Amino acid sequence: MNKALYILIHPSDNVAVVLERVGKGEVLTLGTQKVTIREEIPAGHKVAIARIASGNNVIKYGYPIGHAVVDIEAGDWVNEKRIKTNLSGVENYTYSPSLSAPNIPQRNLTFNGYRRKNGLAGTRNEIWIVPTVGCVNGIASQLAETLRNETGLKGVDAIVAFPHSYGCSQLGEDHENTRKILRDMVLHPNAGGVLVVGLGCENNQLSAFKTFLGEYEPERVRFMECQKVGDEYEEGMKLLRELYEQAVTCQREPIPLSELKVGLKCGGSDGFSGITANPLLGVFSDFLTSQGGTTVLTEVPEMFGAETILMNRCVTPVLFDQTVRLINGFKEYYEANNQPVYENPSPGNKAGGISTLEEKSLGCTQKSGQSPVCGVVAYGDLIREKGLNLLSAPGNDLVAATALASSGCQLILFTTGRGTPFGCYVPTIKISTNSALYQSKPGWIDFNAGILLEGKTMEETNELFIDYIIRVASGEKVRMEKNGYHEFAIFKSGVTL
Repeated sequence: MNKALYILIHPSDNVAVVLERVGKGEVLTLGTQKVTIREEIPAGHKVAIARIASGNNVIKYGYPIGHAVVDIEAGDWVNEKRIKTNLSGVENYTYSPSLSAPNIPQRNLTFNGYRRKNGLAGTRNEIWIVPTVGCVNGIASQLAETLRNETGLKGVDAIVAFPHSYGCSQLGEDHENTRKILRDMVLHPNAGGVLVVGLGCENNQLSAFKTFLGEYEPERVRFMECQKVGDEYEEGMKLLRELYEQAVTCQREPIPLSELKVGLKCGGSDGFSGITANPLLGVFSDFLTSQGGTTVLTEVPEMFGAETILMNRCVTPVLFDQTVRLINGFKEYYEANNQPVYENPSPGNKAGGISTLEEKSLGCTQKSGQSPVCGVVAYGDLIREKGLNLLSAPGNDLVAATALASSGCQLILFTTGRGTPFGCYVPTIKISTNSALYQSKPGWIDFNAGILLEGKTMEETNELFIDYIIRVASGEKVRMEKNGYHEFAIFKSGVTL
């Protein structure tokens, strides 16, 4: 086995990642050291390059990813059966700032987007039907289908209804979460027109929701309360036709890249996620923030084990304290529900080569690059600071992606080693960690970071990626849009009445 078939990520690591399936008896050469493979090891999985005694730490990315639960010999397959997490519950943290941003020249790039009257920029011009409550889901879906058939989508990018299960029988924080996410959707600049459809007797009353919205553009947002109109279908189509006539007048124009807000997300991760696709997003994040733009990292439970890296990149002690509350708040949420904080990775992650939550987190946080943390955003709130932000949301793909869109992101970058077809309510760009996935799922994947394992440098790949992101922001459709997948999900933690 030659050096091209494995990666040693950090000089202090005691495991390497094999790039192809290797068999018993093959030899791994690391400089002057030779390691004989003692059993078959799948691609993307870890092989011990030195003896790791039971109880000692397994090191990857230069950090512990857990401890061995059995003696592991050099050449052994290191998987979830031989390693256990070191994670525990709520911790005390100390601020030790480590602030350094890559020196990246200004390039004054633009994308062709939609400038809204409130000054915000969108990457799409779509018409959305947003129910205040699940009881009117059918009406919303029927209205969207009729308008699509009637217009043929001429002049707009999509016409979409967003059914959901909430808006009634909720209390406290759950009710507020629903109101926040729906508000954020209604005000999002990717929508050229929004029809808000209420029933009339729900907890999320339309009159109160209008007030909750704050300032909005009346020509871009209309309302219908079904119990107060004679024929909700006729009234809904009247309002939608008015919204459509206004939306088709909108035109793309050059907008500085500094106004782009991009969500960073991963799902269906594998052993290559922290080597190819996630580091690519990190390099892109550093580039975009250097140009005055904004990136947002979320999936708080998938920061556990790597959280101090992010904490020490906070630009102020106040942001450090907010990040500590972000991390410990999610740990307390787990404990309040009598669940361990380390109940991760998923079966698919393990099959792909990830053994512990620390390993997953150290790969996950690669998406944030090296830039300082400039903001911490609560669930359902809008981004206030340019640069790299941390957002409070769980790891669940659709819930986290929705939270990213609702924070103001116009695009979401989603890395995956296993593959997933879903799309959020903003363009959700799928980046494969390996070429095999890119080739096997052409209907799901938009960009292949697997080329980093095949000779492309990170600089070359990032230039290709920047060009692609600008094209998408300017209107080029991604796979989920071509497939007609537009979904969202609201975080729920309390009781249902």
